[in-house]
Amino acid sequence: MRRGRAGLAGPHRRYSAHVPTPPTAASPSGPGVRRPGGWHHRRTQRALLLRFAAGSRRPEGFGYLDERGYVVPARPVELWITARMTHVFGLGLLAGEPPADGGPGHQELRELAGHGVAALLDGPLRDRRHGGWSAAVDGADVVDPAKQAYAHAFVVLAGSTAATAGVARGEELLAAALEVQEGRFWDEAEGMVVEEWDAAWTRPDDYRGVNSAMHTVEAYLAAGAATGDRRWHERAARIARRVAGWARERGWRVPEHFDARWTPLPEHNRDRPADPFRPYGATVGHGLEWARLMVTVRTSGADAGGAGAGTPDLMEAAEALADRAVADGWAADGHDGFVYTTDWEGRPVVRQRMHWVVAEAIATSTVLHWATGEARHVADAERWWGYADRHLIDPADGSWRHELDPDGTPSATTWPGRPDVYHAYQAALAADTLGAPSFAAGLAARGRATQRGSEGHGPGGSVAGWDA
Repeated sequence: MRRGRAGLAGPHRRYSAHVPTPPTAASPSGPGVRRPGGWHHRRTQRALLLRFAAGSRRPEGFGYLDERGYVVPARPVELWITARMTHVFGLGLLAGEPPADGGPGHQELRELAGHGVAALLDGPLRDRRHGGWSAAVDGADVVDPAKQAYAHAFVVLAGSTAATAGVARGEELLAAALEVQEGRFWDEAEGMVVEEWDAAWTRPDDYRGVNSAMHTVEAYLAAGAATGDRRWHERAARIARRVAGWARERGWRVPEHFDARWTPLPEHNRDRPADPFRPYGATVGHGLEWARLMVTVRTSGADAGGAGAGTPDLMEAAEALADRAVADGWAADGHDGFVYTTDWEGRPVVRQRMHWVVAEAIATSTVLHWATGEARHVADAERWWGYADRHLIDPADGSWRHELDPDGTPSATTWPGRPDVYHAYQAALAADTLGAPSFAAGLAARGRATQRGSEGHGPGGSVAGWDA
């Protein structure tokens, strides 16, 4: 796995800001060309996604969007969507870029992010009696009272981004979310998170999951950057190292499901293979997403302790995870696109193509190129961007079709509508926030560097070969 290691970042790259000079219209990679994944394309994508997402506002938070960008009134307001949208609007505010026609400008983005923060602090999603946040509400009525690690991770992420962006009460939200993490979800003995509790925090679910753990890593990295408290980065590293060990034991396919003692459950949900959050088998996109996060843990200095006995180096694990996901998932049935899941031998199980998997492939290849210097990762990212441009990005409004059949026909087996801009927006940011522990931290560093006229290297840099 140690191919072409020259230029490996590891802990050696310094966290400082670099502001890429936008290409000129006259250059081959300039804005006039609009090459998928190029500077102009990424910036345009960000603006269009913010415009689409702006339609999700509801009094209780943010709602589930259909294919046209309208809230689906029959669906409740869900915590994970509200927190993700708050995070994305905060990123848009930090990016400080011109809006798309009819899209939210600076003041409206501040208002949207502020609405999300206020909804999370004061709205019906917050459980004032027991603490934490309910999973879903409809008006003032709680329709799902569960306390989920997955959704609570996004509350931490939303608070971290809002605090970094200077959104009113962002620091208050972050402090409240971290208090719940400390008291309810973080399991110090295991170095992992508890998956789910009942409404009153009296009974933890016996299930443990790596999906929620993955998003907790992202949230803890963001929280550490926003607060300066290294404890959150250290915890992110503990989770990442444990998952790397489990993945290595299974040929770099990530086991997703566990019991309360963290014993793997490889047959979990075999009868529900297309579950949106807990599918059977190996989830190709999670292999890619874990790869990106392991690079981030390693290069941010969070993994200062390094690999312990029997634990793989996180950079090597990241490359192995990405290679396995691409080998198993890309065009596995003869059609372009990533299959959703495979069995433990790498055979496709659910062949639908999910937009978020391509988004994570883009971000992961971008980060791996920055960390390793290997040109193959640029070629991969260009391939994934090309696929997204041809098949996923709707030319009518710039939103991403969430699910396709293997032949590229729009599908809705697992993901009806288009409720999520989080994955696509972050894919469009990845090349512009390199080296940062979070997207918000990278954008904040880019903003500071712009003011200073910095010409250093680090967050905010661009991938050589794309933006030259």
